[in-house]
Amino acid sequence: MQPASSPRPTRVRHVVLWITVAAYMITYMDRVVMSNALPAIRKELDLSLGDASLIAGAFRLGYALFQIPGGWLGDRFGPRLVLAAIVSWWSVFTAATTLAWNATSMIAVRFLFGVGEAGAFPIATRSLSRWVLPTERGYAQGVTHAGSRLGAAITPPLVAFIILGYGWRPAFWVFGLIGLVWAAVWYWYYRDTPEEHSGVNQAELDLIHSHVKLKGKAGAIPWARILRSPNVWALGAMYYCYGHCLAVYLDWFPTYLTENWHVDLKKMGFYAALPLVAGTLGDFLGGWASDHWAKRSGNLRLARRAVAIFGFLFAAAAIVPATLATNPEANVLFSCLAVFGIEVTVGVSWAVPLDIGGDFSGSVAAVMNTCGNMGGFIATTAVGYMVKAYGWNAPFVVSGAACLLAAVLFSRIDAGKAIFRTGEAQ
Repeated sequence: MQPASSPRPTRVRHVVLWITVAAYMITYMDRVVMSNALPAIRKELDLSLGDASLIAGAFRLGYALFQIPGGWLGDRFGPRLVLAAIVSWWSVFTAATTLAWNATSMIAVRFLFGVGEAGAFPIATRSLSRWVLPTERGYAQGVTHAGSRLGAAITPPLVAFIILGYGWRPAFWVFGLIGLVWAAVWYWYYRDTPEEHSGVNQAELDLIHSHVKLKGKAGAIPWARILRSPNVWALGAMYYCYGHCLAVYLDWFPTYLTENWHVDLKKMGFYAALPLVAGTLGDFLGGWASDHWAKRSGNLRLARRAVAIFGFLFAAAAIVPATLATNPEANVLFSCLAVFGIEVTVGVSWAVPLDIGGDFSGSVAAVMNTCGNMGGFIATTAVGYMVKAYGWNAPFVVSGAACLLAAVLFSRIDAGKAIFRTGEAQ
């Protein structure tokens, strides 16, 4: 125990967390700009619903394919340099969306945008692994993902306002600039380990060291050991289901409101934001509840499983009345409950790579998120064709079934069974 006269620990780790929250916000702001501008873009460029599916799917495909390379780069060269570089990359391609002149050029730009965003969450997870205490992991992952959903929630009204006043192109310029500013702040402030940061005093360093064993940059990534882990494959399969569900709401809900319920642009921006606000609350609650349960019970495996399973089952139950709703207000209300349930699982899911991955948590998270975004790619690409064949209810019915499957899969995940001991190289 420190003497009473000892200085209090500095709070650099908290600043690091909140700058990371801002990065998560920007990732989703830049994605949601597209989904909310899509009706206007389709009208100007004369794009079909099938074209829109391919454009949305191009981002998801680039995002999915480059998860593991992105996670590897973060583990190998450190989050400070790599995260600043990839945020700059995708911010440039956010702005470059305005240069597209037809479906093919738009597909190419959105694919390259997805390539840039791919490393964001794995590298951000890695960036927190040496700063966040183990007892705060669920909260940290919950609050970062809540930030992403908050960013997504505030974006639809802003995009609607910009489009109504200035057209759809300025929206992409504005959000691209925000990302470039963040990248500069990150590179200036963040350091890959607490020892490298001049603002960390000895008391904070001792606090972090008492919980997290640190070493230098990771060496070669032991992929064979990661990919042999049943935990990793259960995690990936579960996140595939999650990614499918999220993509339907994130990429298609504004178009669904416009085409199925015939709401105008201003009302669409408001309605599309509400489920994401509910999702923000779910992110906060899920991560906090899991950490609180783990602290009180000492049973990390049960604390992670129970919260996530509840979230998926709650979402599946809410999707049914949302699909059967007879007016847009009822649909939005139950969609809010559905997205809330889906997002309760997120902080828990992203805490698991930290629980089991040690210094290679970025690579473990990359495997998980690759699977999740392959689910997102398949879902978002299929929606346009599914709607054409079966109507707008079909994508949401499939999402409800995916939530049920995800609940089953999470029962196979053991957050207490680490692949590596913290600080272990091989």
